[in-house]
Parts: sequence; structure tokens; C-alpha cells
Amino acid sequence: MSLDQPLAPLPQEGMGFASTWPIRAGDVDPYDRLRFDAIARYLQDIAWENLHKTSLNRTDPNWIVRRTVIDVIRPILWPDEVRLLRWCSAMSTRWTNMRVRVTSSNGGLIETEGFWINISGATGMPARISDEGLAYLAQTTQEHRLRWRPYLTDATPAESDTDMPFPVRATDIDQYNHVNNACYWQAVEQFMVEYPKLLAGPHRAVIEYVAPVLARQHVTVRSRYEPGDRTGRPVLRLWFVVGGATTTVVRIMPLPA
Repeated sequence: MSLDQPLAPLPQEGMGFASTWPIRAGDVDPYDRLRFDAIARYLQDIAWENLHKTSLNRTDPNWIVRRTVIDVIRPILWPDEVRLLRWCSAMSTRWTNMRVRVTSSNGGLIETEGFWINISGATGMPARISDEGLAYLAQTTQEHRLRWRPYLTDATPAESDTDMPFPVRATDIDQYNHVNNACYWQAVEQFMVEYPKLLAGPHRAVIEYVAPVLARQHVTVRSRYEPGDRTGRPVLRLWFVVGGATTTVVRIMPLPA
């Protein structure tokens, strides 16, 4: 897949890991739209359930996400109930693409894909997935040569007056002493207030984590909005910067046809 390609299709009927829960009031914006940060937490929650209700909890318990793609095809609005279906769409011996389809009782549809890396609990470095884990993941994909390739390669722009501080709170820090990946989407939502046109139709949001952000680090978000790029579509680009180094990159744009 590349930035403009559709996500992998559903596996065979009855395959994948599924769960359901109601949307909470704290998951939505003033217009009842399910927010990006809430979607990101849902992806973490379904991953945790998947891990702890299969052998992966025993064989391959430690994972980090390197990239998340969120395609909002039909927005999900509160009040409603969501159903999440999670499956492996491509894999290698150390990482995997995990697709999650989010549907709602009232007809909402959000398609997502996450690039997840298996991590050694001892070293914190990428590690080979166990044979049992590989067999489990292979149930829903024939693609066993997945390679990492960044989608977001635009150079970080220079510092400007439009840069936005992004204070890191104690509640943003996870068990690895990093800013939890869902928290970055809170900054994305802050920009969405200024660019509602991007949410008016089906849209794609992509985030890539280049380096972790630690507790007490000072984060600045740089932004560039183009009302119409060379394809005629508006694009919002964001760069999270710590001490002059880019740690995270985001792009939001209309969903490619």
C-alpha cells in the first residue's frame, strides 16, 4: 500500500477478532462526531483484547505502533454502538499490518490500518515473532514479506509564528515512559477546529511515529495547510518537533478515490 491506495480488503467471512462497545460521551466533539483520539484509543483497546484473548499474550506480549491510517468513510456519531473487527493484512517476521474495520449500528464506517512492531521485553528492540504468533497472524493474509516504508517524507518546515505548543501532561505518558500514541491525535483535533472542510467528506488521516516523546519534553507542532494541492485536494500537514528533531508526522486529506 501507499499513501493514495485503498486499504486491504476484508478477510474471509468469520475470520478476524471482533468486539463491540457503546460510544461514550467523552469520545465525541461538540457535534457528536467520534474524534480521532477516541478512534486511536479504540484501536489500542481492540489490540489489547485481541492480545489477551489469544496465545499472543503468552508468546508475543509487547508491541508498538509505527503508523496508523484512519479512513473515515461515513462518520460515526454519538449516541451509537461500534463493532470493531481486527485482522492481519500483511506480515513479516518482526512486524505486521493490522486492519481494523469500525462500523456502527447507525451506518458509520471507519477503516484503519496500523503498522505494529513486535518488541523484545528485555531489550526494547524489534524482535522476531514466535512461530505460534506467526501462525496465528498468517490465518488472514498471504502477504508474508511486509517491509517498512514511510508514507510521509516531506521535510519539516522552519520554525514560524504559527507553531503551536503541545504541553505533555502526566496522564499522556504510558508504561514505556512515552507519550501514548493516541494523545498525538488530540493535537490533530485542535487543528481540525480551524479546518472543518477536511472533515466535510470522506477523509484519510495518517500518522507516523519517527521517535518517542518522553515525559517532560517540550513539544511544538508545526503546520502547513494547502487549500488545494496539485491534485486539487486540500491537505493539512503537521510535524511534532522536540529540540529541533521531528518525532511525529501527520497528514489529513480527502479520501483518495
